[in-house]
Amino acid sequence: MSLSVDVVKDLSGSQPAVASATRWRRHDTHWAISLFGTAVGAGILFLPINLGLGGIWPLVIVAVLAGPMTFLAHRGLARFVLSSSRPHADFTEVAEEHFGKMAGRLISALYFLSIFPILLIYGVGLTNTVESFMVNQLGMATPNRVMLSGLLVFAMIAVMMAGEKAMLRAFAFMVYPLAAILAALSCYLIPQWQWPEVTAFEGGSFLNTIWLALPVTVFAFSHAAAISGFANVQRREYGEQAEAKSGLILRNTTVMLVGFVLFFVFSCVLSLSPAQLAEAKAQNVSVLSYLANITDNPVIVTLGPLIAFIAISTSFLGHFLGARESLKSLIAKPTGLSLAKADRLGIVLMFFAIWGAAVINPGILGLMETLSGPVIAMILFIMPVIAIYKVEALARFRQGWTNGFILLTGSLAVSALIFSLLK
Repeated sequence: MSLSVDVVKDLSGSQPAVASATRWRRHDTHWAISLFGTAVGAGILFLPINLGLGGIWPLVIVAVLAGPMTFLAHRGLARFVLSSSRPHADFTEVAEEHFGKMAGRLISALYFLSIFPILLIYGVGLTNTVESFMVNQLGMATPNRVMLSGLLVFAMIAVMMAGEKAMLRAFAFMVYPLAAILAALSCYLIPQWQWPEVTAFEGGSFLNTIWLALPVTVFAFSHAAAISGFANVQRREYGEQAEAKSGLILRNTTVMLVGFVLFFVFSCVLSLSPAQLAEAKAQNVSVLSYLANITDNPVIVTLGPLIAFIAISTSFLGHFLGARESLKSLIAKPTGLSLAKADRLGIVLMFFAIWGAAVINPGILGLMETLSGPVIAMILFIMPVIAIYKVEALARFRQGWTNGFILLTGSLAVSALIFSLLK
């Protein structure tokens, strides 16, 4: 069963009527943890270093902004997808409907190109993490990289091919341990907390630090790649109540993300001095790798690779969902292929591309991620606000301060990304 589902099935496989949106169901829990898993990628292991370097006050301000930014932006994107007059329209079709054929296809192509490099990065990261664990922790000989990477990428894609039910169960299987390990590790570090040096605000320097930290915050909590598929499934399940239920699921996802991730960030930052954070940044290692190096702690040494593997795997699945859906439409429109054939062709093409990147292990992937960043921020923050004032179906959302907040923070994030890239 494909995730771009036309057949209505719930997790039990039955053919239900449209479900009530007034009660919380197992379906909603599965999607909340799936979106959580999409957001929590391997980047979480670098997040304490990136956010902690600016000092305690910028970190506090960013922590306060993280929740509203994450929830409001993703709710806006879900509303955009649900605004289509066609019941099963994906992101590509909604963009064409609201912005015209040419502009819609351009937006869709940029959307795909913003997600796909991240998939390549995760393919490389997954292979490197498993290979390192086999060699360093298990004491095995270095495996054949072609075979190892092929098996890992195939296994990830096979989960997606098995359908929505299998994907949601895979997320549940991996995300619960991930959340538990993050919480346990954060608590484990509490005895090592040091009271930070509290300095006064330093005007321009303080604001500059927050400005440059916004893109890190956006992408640490981003689950935009899975929103189109998520919104369509909620429309299938809840009909006209899909918008309200999507907002509720996204709110609970945001609470989980902010709670677990920021606890981990603060715990790591409070366990290290500013000089140690700077040293970790210079070494370009994750915070767990740095902690393991300076403490020789077997618990951290063991948990580091496990967290990295689970985080990369769950985020891979969520980003593959978005890339698969957008590529399918991009292939079908110009070629005249049916959506089913375009879907199969897109999956094959992505498999070989991700496998090839994992084998080659190129060093340019960091640059690719940086280039995709501004596009994700524009699609997640700026485009839905523009649509609210252009599309009549979204007119009821034109009132309130939230549109200005999303547009401002999104614009600041995009400008900070472009500044960092040009710098």
